[in-house]
Amino acid sequence: MVGSTGRVTGTVGEGLVGEVMIHVAARQGSEAFLAHPAFPGERLTVGTRVVVVEYQPPRTVYVAPA
Repeated sequence: MVGSTGRVTGTVGEGLVGEVMIHVAARQGSEAFLAHPAFPGERLTVGTRVVVVEYQPPRTVYVAPA
């Protein structure tokens, strides 16, 4: 999961639990994950391309701009 790319579908920011759609190659499609910013104070708006830097099963990721 770490290194996977996706797009923000619900604003990701400090104090917010956002949402991202991540391409999951094993399932040949995209899936929604709850998302937090990888860096404190960062805000990622809807449509921003992101990369997963940390994964916490089952559906939480920490993301940074791609």
